[in-house]
Amino acid sequence: MKIMVISNYRSQHTARPEAEIFVSLAQRGYDITIVTYPDADYIPRFEAAGCKIIGWHPIKRHNRSEIKKIRELILEHNITHLHLYNSVSSVNGIAAAKGLPVKVLLYRGYAGNIHWLDPLSYRKYLHPRVDGIQCNSSGVQQLVQKHLWRNKEKAVTISKGHSLDWYSSVEAHNIRQELGISDDQILLVNVANNRKMKGIPYLLQAMSYLVGQPVILLLIGREMDTVENLSFLRKANATQMVKFLGYRTDVLEIVKSCDVFVSSSIKGESITRSILEAMSLGVAQIVTDIPGNVELVEEGVSGLVAQMKNGAALSKAIKQLIDDRELLAQFKENAPKHIDKHLNHTTTVDKMEEWYRTLDKKKDLDKNI
Repeated sequence: MKIMVISNYRSQHTARPEAEIFVSLAQRGYDITIVTYPDADYIPRFEAAGCKIIGWHPIKRHNRSEIKKIRELILEHNITHLHLYNSVSSVNGIAAAKGLPVKVLLYRGYAGNIHWLDPLSYRKYLHPRVDGIQCNSSGVQQLVQKHLWRNKEKAVTISKGHSLDWYSSVEAHNIRQELGISDDQILLVNVANNRKMKGIPYLLQAMSYLVGQPVILLLIGREMDTVENLSFLRKANATQMVKFLGYRTDVLEIVKSCDVFVSSSIKGESITRSILEAMSLGVAQIVTDIPGNVELVEEGVSGLVAQMKNGAALSKAIKQLIDDRELLAQFKENAPKHIDKHLNHTTTVDKMEEWYRTLDKKKDLDKNI
C-alpha cells in the first residue's frame, strides 16, 4: 500500500488535525508521499516521520499540465491510494487517475453544496471514478449519501480527531486583566471570521436579551465589528457586553481563559475546529443544532445545544450557565473528556486503517467477480 496525499499544509496550526493523520500512519509503517506547497510549515514534521515530500501543489482546476504532473507522480511512486483534500486537487486528481489502478479518495468537511442535479458535483464527489469519500461528520456523510445514485457506502464518517497532548503547553492569557473584566463575569467566546453561516447576528441578539446579567462576550476574528453589528448593540444598550478583539495570534491562550465557547452557526459547519480546540482546552460549549456541530456536545454533560437562528434559545442556554456555576464547572471538566473518548486523534487513525482494509477487500472481491 502506497499512499499519496495532495493538500495544503502551509499553516501548521490549521493543518494539524489532518496532517497528523498521515504523520501517525507513517509512524505505523505506511508508505506516505505528501504533495504540498514547498513553503508548507508542516514539511519538517512530515519528514521527521519518514514521509516522502514533493514540494508542489496544483493551482488551477482542469489544468492539463497539472493533471499530467499528478498522473506522472502516481506512476513514478506506484501509488495505490490517492487522497485529495481540496477542490483543485480533487478535480485534477480524478482526471489524472483515469485508467490507473489507484483508489481515489476525497474529503468532505462541509454540509452543503452537493446535489445530484448540479453538474459541478459530478466533477468531484459524484464522479464515478471516486472510490471513497472521507466525511468529517455523520451529518456530512448523510448529505453525500443522499445524492449518490449508487454505492452509497463510498461515504464514510472519519472525523479529524484531536489529541489533548497538542494543547498541554497552552498557557491561558489573562484576558480579564487586559480588558478589565471582573472574575464574577461569565466569559463567553466565539472565534470566526464574520461570514453569514456563522450566525453572529443571532449571537448578538442573544446578548441583547441578557442586558444586566454578569456576562461578557469576546468576538475573535476579522470583520466582526461591522456597522450593522455595532448599531444593533447600541440600540440594545448592549455595547459594553461585547468585546471585538479582531484578529489575534494568541487565540488558543485567550480561549483557554474563557468559560464558554458559543457557536451560533446556521449551516454548513460539519465539525468546527475551533469548537474542538475549545473543548480540548477545558472550555464549556453551547452550540446550535446544525448537522455536524450537534454531534460534538453531549447535551447536559459537556455542553448545551440551542436551536439555530434563534437568539432567544441561545440566551436561554447562556442564562442557564450564568445561574448554575456548578453545572458550568461540570461542563468544563467533561469537555476534554468527551474529546478524548469520542473525537480523539488515535481513533481517527485507527478508522483510516480500517477504511484502507475495507477498500482493499472490495478490490479483491471485484477481481474475483
